[in-house]
Amino acid sequence: MANARFVAYYRVSTQQQGRSGLGLDAQRAAVGTYLGGHDELVEDFVEVETGKGANALERRPMLRAALDSCKKHSATLLIAKLDRLARNIHFVSGLIEVGCDFVAVDMPQANKVMLQMHAVMAEYERDQISARTKAALAAAKARGVKLGVAGPANLRQNIEQRKRAASDFATRLSGVLSAFRADGLSQRAMVAQLNTLEIRTAKGGEWSLIQLQRVIALLRK
Repeated sequence: MANARFVAYYRVSTQQQGRSGLGLDAQRAAVGTYLGGHDELVEDFVEVETGKGANALERRPMLRAALDSCKKHSATLLIAKLDRLARNIHFVSGLIEVGCDFVAVDMPQANKVMLQMHAVMAEYERDQISARTKAALAAAKARGVKLGVAGPANLRQNIEQRKRAASDFATRLSGVLSAFRADGLSQRAMVAQLNTLEIRTAKGGEWSLIQLQRVIALLRK
């Protein structure tokens, strides 16, 4: 589409992304590559907003401004990816009905039917992710994991499990350390011997002096 006029619309989903530019630079780069220095970029708009919901036009003032700019300049709305515009089929259908032409850089040859089908699949994927998340939370709850406000209880439970695991590991290692002491080895010599014998730490790594001292401290309790 040589010598065409475009209005670019960029969207990020969170305030944090909006401040950091996360995802925004990639969108600008995709749009710049598509334009290739030949087509005219009349204006560009940046929105920080969620992609959920069919009433996105009401909740996205920058998108509404971009569409108005397209009408004013007889330009085409240009976005980096279709899912940056919306993942809701009803919204995409509504946008098409507005009468403004738009191009998604990742699907530049797509017609309106293809765009609607893509939106259908994107919405389906979003719903599947939501369903899997709910199923995982239900399974965790069934295992006795406390969710939501009971988070600190989960943390305490995790800490207790780690303490028990560390204590069990120290107990298994106590015989080896007793033999080292009987041979008159210093703690540094014990560390060297453990590494020479390829006896790994609880996390599977090599020994350091501080790690050995922690194990000894556990055995003294």
